[in-house]
Amino acid sequence: MKRISLLIFAVLSVFTGVTAQNIDDALRYSQVFYGGTARFMSMGGAFTALGGDISSLSQNPAGLGVFRSSEITITPQLFQSKTTAGFNGVSSSDNLSNFNLGQIGIVSNLISNNKETGLITLSLGYSFNKTDNLSQSVVIQGVSKTSSMADYWAALGNKDGGTFYKDLQGAEGIAFDAWVMDTVTGSGGKSYATALSNYGDNPPSVYGQTIRRLVTNEGYIGEHAFSIGGNYSNKIFFGATFGITMLRFTSDYEHLESTDISMPSQFQSFTYTDHFEDKGTGYTLKLGAIYKPVDAVRIGLAFHSPTWYKINEYYYNDITSHFTDGNNYESSNTPSRFNYTLATPYRLLAGVGVQIKKFLLLSADYEYVDYSTARFSETGYSAENMEIKNSLKATNNIRFGGELRLNNLYLRTGYGFYGKPFKSSENNANLDYNTISFGAGIREQNITIDFAFTNFKYSQKYYLYPVDVGVDPTVANLNTTKNMFTLTFGYKFGV
Repeated sequence: MKRISLLIFAVLSVFTGVTAQNIDDALRYSQVFYGGTARFMSMGGAFTALGGDISSLSQNPAGLGVFRSSEITITPQLFQSKTTAGFNGVSSSDNLSNFNLGQIGIVSNLISNNKETGLITLSLGYSFNKTDNLSQSVVIQGVSKTSSMADYWAALGNKDGGTFYKDLQGAEGIAFDAWVMDTVTGSGGKSYATALSNYGDNPPSVYGQTIRRLVTNEGYIGEHAFSIGGNYSNKIFFGATFGITMLRFTSDYEHLESTDISMPSQFQSFTYTDHFEDKGTGYTLKLGAIYKPVDAVRIGLAFHSPTWYKINEYYYNDITSHFTDGNNYESSNTPSRFNYTLATPYRLLAGVGVQIKKFLLLSADYEYVDYSTARFSETGYSAENMEIKNSLKATNNIRFGGELRLNNLYLRTGYGFYGKPFKSSENNANLDYNTISFGAGIREQNITIDFAFTNFKYSQKYYLYPVDVGVDPTVANLNTTKNMFTLTFGYKFGV
């Protein structure tokens, strides 16, 4: 049976009226798209074999061994997101933008000498790198001719022989209190129908209602990387990073259904709001090495342990309904707050860099990550962990970068492909992510200024409510574009 994955990254993520963690949470907090300095981003993040950039502390800490001097950088960023939604023949789009800190870091040389063999440099480094911007705004609107979110709530009430009306919980409980659904006459209080069918007295349901859903996501994932790295005989560069990851994510959606059709129930509209806030801290260990067999070639390898998160979630939902006889109802569940843990997958990275004389630098990265190994706390999450295992899979990510040097001017470009995380049986099996980037930089003695533009795209199916209880699917096709304008200021000490 195909599982429905509501929304990903990248992205939006809520199972209607369900406060428990799910596959979307696991995927969203497991994905890493590597942000950082303008030079790093303009070359597509393909730095596993290169190093020499403070952002590489979060990717391959061996890059710290390439530094020959102390350095400090700061990177402000302008972020823009646009999502176009196609729903039942109606297209709508919404934009969001914010100004944020993409990176700040410092490298300090502990040992630096001109020897040809032995330990040539040893450095300490710190960098905050924003690895994913989770902000997004989406508008979905159109006319539904086959189902309603109210059908989903009624189906939940009817599941497994039905729930007695006094025992209803979650979104179906407040939908019952707001008269969006009610018990079917003669059912003993355990069978439900919606206002669109006059609560079962005039079946079938009369559809044609206007649906409008507004989704607003805000937040980011960012890593504080504390690193040590060195250079041995100008052949082997090594490093280790202890990462402290900060997770901040707020998701809010408002779902409106309204009709001009005259109904026996006198139903006119309802608005359902679902809101949650996640705050978490995670810890990870990263090890890396870069080998330089000849001066023109570098080969890099890195290992990232799982990130072990502890996440605090705050959740609430409410509903209001309106009827043509003037009656209005409002109901809400008591806000809840709870903690859970999540272990993300480990990562393996490999890369190669080629220096052609002193004017051209080329790099390529490969990354392996198996999203099916993500796990919530074992206690109480066996079903969710089994769904992750059965729905997600291993992916292959690739990144390419190039840099052309023209005296003190550097021109750069990059490309990244992040593979499909869902198995072929899933409805979002074709979901992948593509980035293309361009940039330029100026080096003048100990001062550097770099600029980057990054374009990030993906397309996916978004289900307005799950269909695993027999409700006809209501799906929107989302196309998302994120643009990042990044500017880095750097200063090298002792140059």
